[in-house]
This record gives sequence, structure tokens and C-alpha cells, in this order.
Amino acid sequence: MKKVQAKIPWLEHVINDEKIAGDINVRSLDIIVRFRDKGLCLYCRGGKLLCGRPRCPALIRLFSFMKTKNLIETEAISGSSPPGVFVGRIGYPYVYAGPLVPPIIGDTSLFDFPEGWIGRTADEIIGFRTKLVRGKFRVNVKKHLDNQALLSKTLEIALSREPVDAEVIFKRKPSGIFLFDDEVQPMGPSAQLSRIELGNVKFDHRVERAYNDYDLRAEEAVLDLYLSGTPVSAIQRAFSLGAFGIKRQRRLVPTRWSITAVDSLISRRLIEDRVKNNPEIDEYQVYSLSYLGNKFVILMLPSKWMYEWIEAWHPGTMWNPQSNGVAMGSDWEGYRGRTTYASLGGCYYAVRLAVAEFLAKEGRQASVVAMREIHPEYIMPLGVWINRESVREALKHDGKKFDTLKEALEYIGTKFTIPLEEWIKTSTIMKNEILQEKITKFLRF
Repeated sequence: MKKVQAKIPWLEHVINDEKIAGDINVRSLDIIVRFRDKGLCLYCRGGKLLCGRPRCPALIRLFSFMKTKNLIETEAISGSSPPGVFVGRIGYPYVYAGPLVPPIIGDTSLFDFPEGWIGRTADEIIGFRTKLVRGKFRVNVKKHLDNQALLSKTLEIALSREPVDAEVIFKRKPSGIFLFDDEVQPMGPSAQLSRIELGNVKFDHRVERAYNDYDLRAEEAVLDLYLSGTPVSAIQRAFSLGAFGIKRQRRLVPTRWSITAVDSLISRRLIEDRVKNNPEIDEYQVYSLSYLGNKFVILMLPSKWMYEWIEAWHPGTMWNPQSNGVAMGSDWEGYRGRTTYASLGGCYYAVRLAVAEFLAKEGRQASVVAMREIHPEYIMPLGVWINRESVREALKHDGKKFDTLKEALEYIGTKFTIPLEEWIKTSTIMKNEILQEKITKFLRF
């Protein structure tokens, strides 16, 4: 799989900080999977589980479609948007945008609220998301006001704090194509939007205030909303509809990019303003969580701020489907941060936000190594939210504390099936901590 970094033009219009712009220099990576005549899926047909997963992802998609199909056999749908919106990225700067509306009236808020999904089963989460029908219309992100009629209604949904009753009219019946992506939460069928009518819109006054302030930079708007208690998912939703920033510089931002941009903006500011000036922790701390076939372990070392994210994919998992060995990757930053986009994508920034807000709340700083081991039980991508929210959940519970790195590493070894030596070999921070002696060792007090 070839990885190519490409500079994204929207960033310079949204953020005026070159350091931050470099931090989220997003690469475009499309993965197309084709089943050939002699592929495993043809032999397996969902019955033999030849891919190594405990359940067939193709059948799960099919069952989700069948549950939704009878509800969308029409060109008109009435339902309560969670609220939810989506902005695509294909064809940028001409992209598809629009609301997410399920054929269900009532409290659908959980359908687009990742902060409330920890503890839910994969089937529940997929069920939430595949019921969301994507109404879409073509728009130029730089001249989005040209499509005022549909965009203004979609923006009202994005600024809402509660589910919005909506009636959507499509040009044709929604397709049976579902979206499953490692960056974005799953989504259901889609169709070109002809008209939309809304009722009972209740704006989130904090988001509305930022939207109406045409002199407030996007970065400041995002940080102010976060510090006022606005959920990250709500900020990302409004950010993608171009709700923040200097008036003449506002642009729609594809949802995939907005998720990473908000995670990166908030975590960077927390680190610079609320972490680096704090005293270092005085022991080694380890936090852990297992969820949906993922094992998360967070190691905090008594040191100045540094951060590293490591992923390990077992054979039979999505990004390592046919290999006989474990695929591991990592990226890291030192005290001064980074100026290039992380090779592991949005997951890196989602977890950085989780650990930065934890240290800011504790009033401490540390060197952090966050690790994720993915097993075949993680049957399909659910989005980067699973990393942010799982690490947040792990950090809510009391961690184990150790006097020495050796003790901490021995404990971490009991949490993973992959040998500890492989994690150390992949990690820059752990290797430096083990091999590099500090000058304080030679000082006498």
C-alpha cells in the first residue's frame, strides 16, 4: 500500500498558523478492495470464515442493509436528524454535502454521538449509523453560498443541540451502498437531495455565537467551544459546514478532514497552554482498556512532554488481511511538536487529544506512549472515534503506578499477546528511555 502526502488547499483558508497547517497536512488515501475469481470471499461465502475474523463483515453489511431497506423504499423520508451532517471529499473543491436523516421520529441523538458509544456492541453502533440516510447536493467549498437553499437548512442542522425533525425529498430512491471507513463513522444509503423542510430547530447557543462572530478565527472558536464543554463531535460537525472563522475565509471542510483538524487543533493548544508548564509526574503510570477486539495501553513516563502512538494489527484484521505476521507502525513527536502530518493518520491526533486533556486536567506533564493491539474480533472500521473515546475511558479509571520502568514494562507485557520486545523495537520513546542515560545520573546533590 503506497502512502502519498499531499498538501490540502482548504487548510490555508481555515487556519493562519503555518505550524498547525503543517501538523494537519492531510494525505489522501483511497483503498479499493476487489474480490477476484479465486479470492477467499468466493470460496468462503460467509460460512467458513477463511479471512480469520469471527464474523463475516460482508454479511453484517448485508443484514444492516436489509433492516434499513424497507424503510427507504421511497423518494421521501421523514425523520429526526441526530443532528448529523456529512461533507464528502471526492472531487474537491466540488464535493457532496448534506444532512443525515434516519426514517425514525424521536430521540435519535445517540446515532451521531460517539462520546456515548463506549460499551456498545459493534452491531449496535453499526445499527445506529446504517439507519442514517445521506441526503446530498453538489457544492463548491469555496463558493458554498451559491447553493443557499439546501446549504442553509443543512447548516441549521449542524448548529442544533438536539435532534431536528426533517422531511427530505430525494431525486430518486436512496442507494443500497453503505460507507465503512477507518476515519469516519459508518453511514447508511445516500441519494441526491431535492428539497428539505425542518421543524423544531433548537440551536446550541455556544456554537451559534461562534458562527455569528465573523471576526473570530476558526482556531479560537474551536478552542473556546471545547473549553466551554461543547462535545468534540458537535464542534467537528459545525467545523465541516464552515461555521467558524473570518467571514471571507470560511469554507466547507470534508468531514474526514474536519475530524482530524479539530482533534489536532484542540490537542495542540492544550499541550502548549495547559500541559507543558506543569510539573512532571513522579512515577511510571499505566492505563488499559479492552473494547471490541482492541486492546489499549497507555504508558506515562516521568519526563517532559513527548507523545507516541503505536498500532499493531494481527493477521486476519482489516489492514493486515493475508499476512502471517503482525503488522506494526508508529509515529511520535518530541517536546517541540511536529510539522508534518502523522503517518498513522487521524488516529494519532484523536488519541493525542485524549491524553492531552487528561494531563491538562491533572495539572501534570509526561512522556506518553499509547498503544493499540487490534485482533480479528474487530471486524470492520468504525472510525477514529474508537481510539479517542477508548483512551478517554481508560484514563477515567485508576491506573497502575510503578517506581521503575522495568516494572511498568513487565506489567504491560501481561496486557498484550504480542511480545513486549516487539513493542519496544517499534517505539522510539521506549527505546530512548531504556538505552539513553540522562545527565542527572552523573550529578551529585
